[in-house]
Amino acid sequence: MNIHQSCRRRCQIRLLLQGPSGSGKTMSALLIAHGLAAGHWPKIVVIDSENGSAELYADLGAYNVLTLSPPYTPERYVQAIEACELAGMEVIIIDSMTHCWEYLLDYHAGLPGNSFTAWGKVTPRHTAFVNRILRSPAHVIATVRSKTEYVLSEKNGRQVPEKVGMKIIQREGIDYEFSVVLELDLRNNATASKDRTQLFREQPAFRPGQSTGESLRSWCEQGSPTKWEQIHQVIKKCQNLDEMASLYYSLSSAEQAEFRPAFQDQKQHLQAVALAPSSLGNNQLFIQPNPTLNHGNLTHSA
Repeated sequence: MNIHQSCRRRCQIRLLLQGPSGSGKTMSALLIAHGLAAGHWPKIVVIDSENGSAELYADLGAYNVLTLSPPYTPERYVQAIEACELAGMEVIIIDSMTHCWEYLLDYHAGLPGNSFTAWGKVTPRHTAFVNRILRSPAHVIATVRSKTEYVLSEKNGRQVPEKVGMKIIQREGIDYEFSVVLELDLRNNATASKDRTQLFREQPAFRPGQSTGESLRSWCEQGSPTKWEQIHQVIKKCQNLDEMASLYYSLSSAEQAEFRPAFQDQKQHLQAVALAPSSLGNNQLFIQPNPTLNHGNLTHSA
C-alpha cells in the first residue's frame, strides 16, 4: 500500500444516458460523441443491440457500427468493446446496456435452487462487464432504457396507481459507476442526476449536442497525462522501426494488444516518409481494418 499526494489526471468520460423509448438516447449519444472525438466521425463506434437503429442516423457522418445479435451475454459485450479498442476507436457508444441486463435476468430465472444463491452466478458476470467499461482507454457512452414506475396509493378508500417517476431497466446502483448520468425526457431534453464534472450543476433541462461533448472533452483533458497517454506519446516519438520493436517488446502482452493500433499507425507514418523498413515486418503488429465479433461486424455507417 502506498500513500501519495492527490493529482488531477486526464481521463476518459463514462457517460450514462437513460430515458424511455423516443427520448433520443441514440441521437444524443452520437452528437455528444462527435464533440468528444473532436469532430472526427470515423473515431466513433456504436455497439448496437437495438436492431440496427444506430444506422438510422448515418446521415450525420461516417461513424462505425458493430451490430450485436442475441444472445446478449456480458461476455459478448466485453468482446465487442475489445474489438472496438483494437480498431483504434476513441469513443465507444454502447446502445444499449439494457439488453445485457435483461439477458441476465432471464438467465437467473432459469437457474435451479435458491434465488439468492443463484445471484452468485449472475452478479460476477455483470460486474466483469461494468469493470471492462471502466478500464477502457476510450470514452464510453452507454444508454439504458427506463420505464414509468407506479406505486399503489389509497385515495377515497380505493387503491389507485400513482406515477412516482422513471425507473431504469438495469442493475440497481449502476449510476455509481459513471461520471455523468443524464436523464432524457420525451422532448429530448436532458437533466443531470449525477455530475462529477460539475459542468451541468444547477443547469436547467437542455438538449444534448456536440457542444456537450466538447465541454466533456475539455474537462477530461485537464490535469497530468495518464500512463495510456504517455505510452502513446512515446510511440509517436519513435524515429525508426527498431525503436518501435524495442518499445513494443518492453510492454506486457495486454499492453501490446491495447496499443497495437498505435504501433501500426506509427509504422505507416514512418514508411510514408520513406524511412528504411526494419525487423518489425513480421512482428504481428497488424490488425484487420474491420475486426469481427461472433455474429457482429464493425462497419461504417451507411
